[in-house]
Amino acid sequence: MSDQIQFIVEKLNQEPFRKNYNLITFDSLESMQLLQLLNDVLGEIDPKHAVDIREELPEQTAKRMLSLLGILKYKPPGSVSDLSAFRQGLVTGSKPVIHPVLHWLLQRTNELKKRAYLARFLVKLEVPVEFLQDDTVADINKQYEELMEAFKNLHKECEQLKTSGLSTAEIRRDISAMEEEKDQLIKRVERLKKRVETVQNHQRMLEIARQLRLEKEREESLAQQKQEQKNQLFHAEQRLQRAQLQLKEMHHAVVDSKPESLMKKLEEEINFNSYLVTEKIPRELASKKNSAYFLQKVIAEPAMSQSDLNVLEIKINEVNAQMNQLIEKRMMKYEPIDSKFSMYRQQASIISRKKEAKAEELQAAKEEMSSTERQMLQKTSQAHELEGSEVLKGDEFKHYVNKLRSKNTFYKKKRLEIAEITAEYGILQRTEELLKQRHEAIQQQLQAIEDKKGISGYSYTQEELERVSAVKSEMDEMKGRTLDNMSEMVKKLNAMVAEKKASLAPVIKELRQLRQKCQELTQECDEKKIQYDSCAAGLESNRSTLEQEVKGLLEECVQEESNYRYINCMKRNLEIQLQRAKEEMKAYVSPDPQERRKAIREQYTRMILEQENLGKKLREKQKVVRESHGPNMKQIKMWQDFEQLMECKRECFLKQQNQTAIGQVIQEGGKDRLVL
Repeated sequence: MSDQIQFIVEKLNQEPFRKNYNLITFDSLESMQLLQLLNDVLGEIDPKHAVDIREELPEQTAKRMLSLLGILKYKPPGSVSDLSAFRQGLVTGSKPVIHPVLHWLLQRTNELKKRAYLARFLVKLEVPVEFLQDDTVADINKQYEELMEAFKNLHKECEQLKTSGLSTAEIRRDISAMEEEKDQLIKRVERLKKRVETVQNHQRMLEIARQLRLEKEREESLAQQKQEQKNQLFHAEQRLQRAQLQLKEMHHAVVDSKPESLMKKLEEEINFNSYLVTEKIPRELASKKNSAYFLQKVIAEPAMSQSDLNVLEIKINEVNAQMNQLIEKRMMKYEPIDSKFSMYRQQASIISRKKEAKAEELQAAKEEMSSTERQMLQKTSQAHELEGSEVLKGDEFKHYVNKLRSKNTFYKKKRLEIAEITAEYGILQRTEELLKQRHEAIQQQLQAIEDKKGISGYSYTQEELERVSAVKSEMDEMKGRTLDNMSEMVKKLNAMVAEKKASLAPVIKELRQLRQKCQELTQECDEKKIQYDSCAAGLESNRSTLEQEVKGLLEECVQEESNYRYINCMKRNLEIQLQRAKEEMKAYVSPDPQERRKAIREQYTRMILEQENLGKKLREKQKVVRESHGPNMKQIKMWQDFEQLMECKRECFLKQQNQTAIGQVIQEGGKDRLVL
């Protein structure tokens, strides 16, 4: 406990509190001062709570502090039964209650500041379910939830940026690097402009390039519009196919049905829809609303520990046991009377359950039918894309089958022709193989003859020479043409270089002067930039020091103002007490007995005498109760035994009545059989 108080005192003596406490002065604080100190800490966490507690009622102060502690997720030490003691201690400013709260708050001040800031925007307002039935209220509530989600995302992005590690120095370096790149790009653009200006008709070429770029952008936009129109056309064709399919189905339904059957179908659909609207959907909606209401209540409550959950489970089990006992008593009490109606009730409940089950099956079948229709439309659209035509039905399908049969006969004829051609191809391939074999045999014979004559390879060499000579002649022709072209090109290039040199001579002179001027301007710019940076750094440091001074002066002003209010309130209290003391002294000294009776001393003496008389009477009454306690307890025991005896007699009497009634029914049944 001493470590806890020492930690609290150290934190309160630091910024931003600066209380200058020690262990003795902190321990000697009164309850009102402790509450004000707790309120100051809460005001540092959430500025909305920076108020003077003397200007509001104690109930309002306790309610405000409890709400903020609930938002900050503070869990009081102890079990659930100690919550009332915690609230009472917070109202009265008890030290065992205030000290743990201060220790918990001062341990995690920065974290709690962030939580309080987020709670201003993320604590959801509870709107009653009946108000949400209004469309305007529902839309506003939906916008409120969307804005809350957007705030969550923005806060996450802000935290990520804060933790990303980017500092002002890095940002300044990036900016300077980007400025250098910008200067380099500007220089390159200027160089390219100067190069282009030397070319003849450069303005016309630039205009043509600009027009080309505009035309390309226009081409891209037109291509995008074309794609959008294709998509719209595809969707329109799908809608048309669905409408045509529905029209065909309606035509078939009208042709195959009569007005009576149509009316019957419509009546069935109306009955089913009315059942859904009046019974099923409202019941489901009410259950969903109840579950949503309970879930919102659960979310709004603070987090519960395992001990809280165990206590709730024990309470639930006790309530369930009480409900079961009450149901058994009710069944025992009303079973003889409701025995005739129980069968009808069971039948009605079974029929209602069957009705709900069939309605759900019908709804599922309708959903399945709609999904199959969508799949059928998708398949028809795919078939339309692949085949280029719709799915055929009826006479169109028969015509299509006849067309396929004629194509099948034509296919068989062509297949026979292909078989004949393949057979002929096989014969020709075999002939080619025989000719190749004969050619190889002749080549071998020719090679053998050349070997005998001593001129082996003569035929191969002769063929190669003829081929090489042909290639050489082609290459010579190409070389002659390329030499002529190259000589002409060299002449043209020399002429162009001479022209360019003549035209660039004055430009180069101007460029040298401009380079010198550019160097001078860059030096001047660097000097001005250094001066600007130094001046900006000095102004920034002056501004930061001034801001710190202003902040300190504002805090001192607030502290002095709170001290002034506290002293003023103490002065008022002392004046009131002094006035009351004067009035009391005046009444006590007054010779008039009526005035004396108005004095507080006389009133307290009368109240003391009354309380003493009342204590005597109560002690006498206690004595009487103690003397009569034993006989009274015996009498209560006798009455309880008598009550059990009478209850047993009543049960025996009821059993005897039931047996006599059953015997009478059996006798009446026997008499009826004898009569028959």
